[in-house]
Amino acid sequence: MATEANEATEVQDSGKVALITGGSRGIGYGVAQALVARGDRVCITGRGEEALKEAVEALGSDRVIAVAGKAHDEAHQAIAVERTMEAFGRVDFLINNAGTNPVFGPMADLDLGVARKVFETNVISALGFAQQTWKAWQKENGGAIVNIASVAGLAASPFVGAYGMSKAAMVNLTLQLAHEFAPLVRVNAIAPAVVRTKFAAALYEGREEEVTAAYPLGRLGVPEDIGGAAAFLTSDQSDWITGQTLVVDGGIFLNAGVG
Repeated sequence: MATEANEATEVQDSGKVALITGGSRGIGYGVAQALVARGDRVCITGRGEEALKEAVEALGSDRVIAVAGKAHDEAHQAIAVERTMEAFGRVDFLINNAGTNPVFGPMADLDLGVARKVFETNVISALGFAQQTWKAWQKENGGAIVNIASVAGLAASPFVGAYGMSKAAMVNLTLQLAHEFAPLVRVNAIAPAVVRTKFAAALYEGREEEVTAAYPLGRLGVPEDIGGAAAFLTSDQSDWITGQTLVVDGGIFLNAGVG
């Protein structure tokens, strides 16, 4: 009976494959968890070999592979897609999650070299990966792309202006690709508010209660929140949705109203 119960709960292979950039931790890892849980096979990328190894072990080495490298490196982009195709024979979904935010301060003092780095990592890399997956599989077979943007790209974001500009560009990139890749490939974005990750820690550490109080739903986001949204946008249930930015923000934008 125990064996039968285990078999009944075993995840069925969906036959689909996803490539997730920046997938070793935080939001990317949350997305990987959600897609593996529904039966997808997944390739995750990231800069750290050890972090990727740990993530693969936790997610399941029978369903997940990893490719280390810098997201903005065109050679890395090509290798990641190539290895995904070699391992799984397809790449249905691309989740562009890799990003950086190395500067905190006013735009008037922003180092332009840093601004270029932010755009290179957050935007140009996403376009590069989209080009690679399009040519390798999606152009002939279809699929979906989900770009992880941010609420910082939808409104003024004091002290993280370069990041906000790059995420606004990510939203527009979503529109451009959705138009060009239709009807075979759907392209959407997710715009999270503050999610409890190491990447966003500077935005809430030491004052989490104060930050959380601004959220109508009474908490910060967690990677699983974004994972669920990404799973929806790469599912059959979203087959008539493209070119959209799904705001996942715990209601924080409600505070922009009058009164």
